[in-house]
Amino acid sequence: MFHVYETRVSRGFQLAIGGLAVLSLTGLVVTLWILVDFHHEQEIVAKIMSHLPDSDLAVARELAGELRFQSQLSILLFLNIIVTGIALVLLVRAYLNSERSLREVKVMASDVLASMDQGVLTTDRDEVITSINPRGRELLSLEEPVIGRPLSDVGVEHTLLCVICSHVNAHHSPVRDCDYTINRDGHEQTLRAGCSLLRNERQEELGTVLHVRDVTERALMEQRLRRMERYAGLGSLATGLQHEIKNPLSALSLHVQLLEEALENQSRSGEIDEMLEVIRTEINRLTSVLEGFRDYASMSEPGRSCVDLKALINKLVRFIRPQAEQQNVNVMVNLPREKPPEIMADSVHIDQVLLNLALNALQAMPDGGTLTIGLNQEGDWLRISITDTGNGIPAELRERIFDPYFTTRHEGTGMGLALCEKIVRQHDGTIDFNTGLSGTTFSVLLPADGTT
Repeated sequence: MFHVYETRVSRGFQLAIGGLAVLSLTGLVVTLWILVDFHHEQEIVAKIMSHLPDSDLAVARELAGELRFQSQLSILLFLNIIVTGIALVLLVRAYLNSERSLREVKVMASDVLASMDQGVLTTDRDEVITSINPRGRELLSLEEPVIGRPLSDVGVEHTLLCVICSHVNAHHSPVRDCDYTINRDGHEQTLRAGCSLLRNERQEELGTVLHVRDVTERALMEQRLRRMERYAGLGSLATGLQHEIKNPLSALSLHVQLLEEALENQSRSGEIDEMLEVIRTEINRLTSVLEGFRDYASMSEPGRSCVDLKALINKLVRFIRPQAEQQNVNVMVNLPREKPPEIMADSVHIDQVLLNLALNALQAMPDGGTLTIGLNQEGDWLRISITDTGNGIPAELRERIFDPYFTTRHEGTGMGLALCEKIVRQHDGTIDFNTGLSGTTFSVLLPADGTT
């Protein structure tokens, strides 16, 4: 759990009580010895007085009185020691109560740290871990005890913690909100770390305090918010492009057709036919790019109706199977035996998403492979997975996969995955991917009841 150091005040209090107890016990022993000695002396005086003549009895009685007086003083000292002992008992009781209260405070502090949603670590001046709470162990995936070990032992993925800890020790200033990503179970996780100096009540520097929290969901929300802001600006731009570009393209296409009809009865070279074909192809490509941009930038909400994803996947498989057979790609379908719940969605848009993902998977396997399409229910969500056995997506391209107009193919417009991400987001779902040397899996997660 959370390691707590014994305070100097507690140790000093223990030493004071121990010393006081020794002094009280010593005084008690000395007093008892004096009382015994006085009693023995009184017995001796009594024996002497029995043999003295009457003329010396007055002096002997005076001596006996002094001995009784000293004995009374010893009794008073004895009573004083008893009172001191009682005070010592009360002091010990107060000390035990304070220790119990301190333990309760320590337990409460440990419970607070254990209940925190962020990981908390402390280190000494040599960057050796002195404490860590359970959430910290979970976030850093620590199974073995790490207290007393260097901070660098937490793993290579968490090297940033060592960097900011060294910076705080060197510059004596806190570091806040440093984000870094780790890979856990095949998925990227974003962690946000910070560090500050650890001081005692006398403001002496004891080491550092590091705090780590999981901001994966927040990072995704921020990314989606940036995309929505981009959509808002693209909406008005798309409207202007529709008017300024599509109309001239339509006129250009019409005049190309008229030109072909005018040259139909005239002898023309193959070069002219080739140029006309190039013009017609480029007009169609520009029209396709413009329509894709319009669909991507549109802010309108999709229409919703009951959609059976199982039937939609079976339809997709029938459509792509001929192309898959031509590429020597084996199509495997993993569907639940029972009919999964329907979703409230735009069937045309969801079909477009699945078709784009399936065609991308086929293009990733030009020399054959296996295409696996699966559907399973996860609580109130339905997950559609499309997996290929291609070469995977290079690491330097993964962050740009869902960006508009990003493509690695000469014939593509780069709007396919961007449009898929937008459609899924409009249906309150998520789309992500997991890629490696053995292939890529795209997963679409949609709410079964059409709501988040």
